[in-house]
Amino acid sequence: MPGRLLALCLAFGLMPCAALAHAAEQGFVLLLPTDVYITAGVSAFVLTVILVALMPARASLRLFRVTWLPRIGGGRLRLVTSLIATVLFFALVAIGLAGPYDPLSNLLPLTVWVVFWIGFLGLHALVGNLWPWIDPWAGLCALIFRDGAPPVRLPEWIGVWPAILFFGLFVSFSIADPVPMDPERLSMMALGYWGLTFAGMALFGEDRWRRSGEFFSVLFYLLSLVSPLRLGAQAGLGFPGWAAVRSPGVSTGGALFCLVILGSGSFDGLNETFWWLNRIGVNPLDFQGRSSILWETVGGFVGTILLLIAVFYACVLTGCRLAGDGGPSVRLAFRRLALSTLPIALGFHVAHYLTTGLIDGQYFVAALTDPFASGADYLGFGEVRVYVGFLRDSDTVRLIWLGQATVIVLAHVIAVLIANAMARDMFPTAGKARRAELPLSLFMVAYTLFGLWLLAAARGA
Repeated sequence: MPGRLLALCLAFGLMPCAALAHAAEQGFVLLLPTDVYITAGVSAFVLTVILVALMPARASLRLFRVTWLPRIGGGRLRLVTSLIATVLFFALVAIGLAGPYDPLSNLLPLTVWVVFWIGFLGLHALVGNLWPWIDPWAGLCALIFRDGAPPVRLPEWIGVWPAILFFGLFVSFSIADPVPMDPERLSMMALGYWGLTFAGMALFGEDRWRRSGEFFSVLFYLLSLVSPLRLGAQAGLGFPGWAAVRSPGVSTGGALFCLVILGSGSFDGLNETFWWLNRIGVNPLDFQGRSSILWETVGGFVGTILLLIAVFYACVLTGCRLAGDGGPSVRLAFRRLALSTLPIALGFHVAHYLTTGLIDGQYFVAALTDPFASGADYLGFGEVRVYVGFLRDSDTVRLIWLGQATVIVLAHVIAVLIANAMARDMFPTAGKARRAELPLSLFMVAYTLFGLWLLAAARGA
């Protein structure tokens, strides 16, 4: 039954129809002397890499010291907030089905793509894992299911592969589907995933399926390892990434999930550029819509993920070979160092969606006070006028681009600091650690250049 439900959702999601707006669009084409900014950004990062490599091992590890905090909030409070989130989820689905057809007036797509995917995900870079507080299954499962063995035992070897699969399908839907913001379409997809996840928890156990198949739980847990603040049982405050440095590593599947997150954000920006459209034989000035390049987009997405995994693994393997004997296995190094890519993924996410958030966030406020586009003002906000004039001002656009570039560079700096601390912890001497992290440092320099170029690239999709 879960397989049939997933097939039905995918079949519905790929049905052709008229194209609508999507929250992922950048919003403007940058016409600034970006060569200077890109050179400065990459040079600053290269200098940081050199200084970090010369940093004493004790100073590198001391940077990630943590101040432990008392636990905030208990299990019962989370169950209450989860039940509230469940009610809000079904209310949003109802609005998606019965509300206005315009996706920029309907609360469901604006909440999913702007508040949740842009804002809530980005918030994990600051305040840790908030997902357990709004998990729309936990409270309901606590009321329905009792203690006891689940009907079906999920084999341990499956790991997080179901979560990787569902995350890949979710990203494919967001970047390849012709109308990912269509309210009715999105309602069906959301209901399908909610029902599939609930069925998985009923069959395999709530906690087991959450760790293996519910991709939001895995995604937000991994991203929270980068946050300076962590709540929950091991609450603490420290330099961004302290939890990742202290982690013994994740499973091989978890490490691959980290790289899928990074590759997803990278290709989400790349597939809109003139460069990519030219690669797949599309005239950027005569773009016929997403439906015309659906399979090229999916193929490019999968290819990007596979290439990124291969390059990253080659960097780790080369680093371990350069370090010589006495260090960890390549597999252990891969499982730990993959966590160092998470700041880069978050940096790409924030930079890529900054303009969209500034614009579509205003549409969300308007829809919040008038959810059925009837002219109501339930929250007393008054008439909400969406202002996009700042995109026509060169000074403001320059400020936005510099902010995005700063986020990209800082994210890579944090990533190289995390990788350096991990290498110092895994390898017996400073010399071995430096040799081990050299290929990975070159990889991050190249990714910094790619990220800054991506911000300035002309877009046609």
